[in-house]
Amino acid sequence: MKIAIHGRNFAKEIQPPVQVLFDILHQKGVEMAISESFYAFLNETGIQTYTRKSYAHPQGAPDADFIFSIGGDGTLLESVMQARARQIPILGFNTGRLGFLATVSPTAIAESLQRLFDEQFQIEKRVLVSVSSSEDLFNGYNYALNDFTITKTDTSSMITVHTYLDDEFMNSYWADGLIVSTPTGSTGYSLSCGGPVILPNNRVFVITPISPHNLNVRPMVIPDTSVLRFSVESRSNNFLISLDSRFRIVDGSIQLTVQKEQFKAKLVKLEGDTFLKTLRTKLHWGLDARN
Repeated sequence: MKIAIHGRNFAKEIQPPVQVLFDILHQKGVEMAISESFYAFLNETGIQTYTRKSYAHPQGAPDADFIFSIGGDGTLLESVMQARARQIPILGFNTGRLGFLATVSPTAIAESLQRLFDEQFQIEKRVLVSVSSSEDLFNGYNYALNDFTITKTDTSSMITVHTYLDDEFMNSYWADGLIVSTPTGSTGYSLSCGGPVILPNNRVFVITPISPHNLNVRPMVIPDTSVLRFSVESRSNNFLISLDSRFRIVDGSIQLTVQKEQFKAKLVKLEGDTFLKTLRTKLHWGLDARN
């Protein structure tokens, strides 16, 4: 088995379970390659990785059976970039905070690895959103697992986002911005702006305005076969766009087209790890002082 490993810095108390992970992989004879930045951090902490193979991020992980993401949800989103169109399955180990995507806790590493080796898992295919324009805005990484956003660049004035759905004019949003979220990203930025929670297997996108000027404007669910087109007006003649955690400022003359990416991200879901269980755990559903 070949496994590529990408991660971010973690706290000192996380070192023992991470060492357990590498110990088990070594005992199982797994061939490992680690992203350069994470490899350097592991060496500084004194963790024995049992390999000298490293690869550059974000050029892409080497061919592997799985990518292990060690960090939070942001780390897993970086791993999606590394998988690219090869759709290497990704398993997320949560050494961060909330962990909607990276769901394996440090205390469950040994048990989770055994489930992986025993093939007690499923592969979930998650839809990606992509953006295109007359310029290559993200150096070929023009897709996202969570969301695409348009936001203002200053703190004083809103922007106007003229929105077309399948070439039909839909609305001009006067707002601080607009989010186009996948079902996976519905529990992220979109949720904090009043968007709905969408189950991952639904074939939809959610358009969620950010602080709209017109209070009758609400989030809208559309088929993921839709093609969205945007043009933006602002006093500063520019605006900010982002794909997951990557962002850049673009000129106001640029028009953007957003639609479903041709390939999907593959996430490893171990036996017993379900989306509803994650919702109950992370959003504290059902927890109340009365019960």
